[in-house]
Amino acid sequence: MSREGAEHALRARADERDRISGDLLDLESHTTYQVVKGASLRGATERRWAAAQEALGALWSLNDAYRAVLREAEQVRAERTRLGADQLARLTELLGGKSVVLRAAAKPVEQRSLLPQAEERLTLDEAVTRMDTAFREVTAALTDIDDVWGSVLPRLDAADADLRRIGELERELGEPAAQGADHEAELRRIRASVVEDPLGPSVEPDLDRVARLLAGRRAEVELALVVKGEYARRRENLVAELDRVRAAESEARLAHGAVVVKIALPPQAQPRSRVQGLADALDALDVSADSWVLRAKRLAALEDSARQAAEQSLATAKALYGLVGRRDELRGRLGACQVMAVRKGLAEDPAAVELYERARVLLWSAPCDLTRAAAAVETYQRAISGGKR
Repeated sequence: MSREGAEHALRARADERDRISGDLLDLESHTTYQVVKGASLRGATERRWAAAQEALGALWSLNDAYRAVLREAEQVRAERTRLGADQLARLTELLGGKSVVLRAAAKPVEQRSLLPQAEERLTLDEAVTRMDTAFREVTAALTDIDDVWGSVLPRLDAADADLRRIGELERELGEPAAQGADHEAELRRIRASVVEDPLGPSVEPDLDRVARLLAGRRAEVELALVVKGEYARRRENLVAELDRVRAAESEARLAHGAVVVKIALPPQAQPRSRVQGLADALDALDVSADSWVLRAKRLAALEDSARQAAEQSLATAKALYGLVGRRDELRGRLGACQVMAVRKGLAEDPAAVELYERARVLLWSAPCDLTRAAAAVETYQRAISGGKR
């Protein structure tokens, strides 16, 4: 190694040492490292961190030996302003040779031997490479732990907040808590598991389940509070909606009465009233001893049922009147087919006349069998369309 090479190598190694020292200080001040170092770990995390600590111990031993070589090199360089041959040779040996000495690690007595333990000698580059491997092992363990904590702990905090809020809302309702203690115990168990063994079996499925239950419960209690405050107004609205149901059912009955004399209807076409059942359900809700959560659900279901009953009755009335329109449409088609028969010279054809008369009788009978009448018109139309002049 030339004098200039030795000078350059020594400066580069000094910069390298400072960078490594900075990285090690950053590692020791890392938040996750500080937490893990003092944590009570178990399971897979305990095993992984024990291996990382062993790597970290080796790293520090390597770093001490590495720095000792550089200190000696700097002392050799400081002896004279201009490097002499002996100094240059020593620097070459320190900076380029196997100058880093690793003492044999102390072992438990059951693993010891009375024979001398061999030392290991490394170059500075080999020492840095080995330190980097150990450093990466430690930081990889910290990253894996931090990833789990960073993902799960905020969700646990949110679940705890939901649980507290649910308790506040239940107290505001004046009703006993529902499974609050069970959820609290499960959240404590999940938190202990993720704090003590983040690299163990995933707690995400359990946390997902509890979070869904809490979110659902919170939504129920919030709705119950709203319903409790709005119950009187919504009850009045529901009573008005029941009047609308009565009017719609009356319209359906009137439609049935008007149509049944004109159109043959099956027994199941007779409109059935739901309003009395809905009114009875509302009366039962007024005196119910259920919790407000259940009463909120029952009220919402009643509101939906009343709206559906009114809409269904109006739709029934419209459909019934539509049957009369369908009969009139078939009468019109029959007349159009008769005109076509005249144009084709089939008006006097006995078969065509018979088909026409059959359809006419069906359509002008009361009550009219629409299914048979529609089939008769279709048969007559096909006969006319396929006829020849």
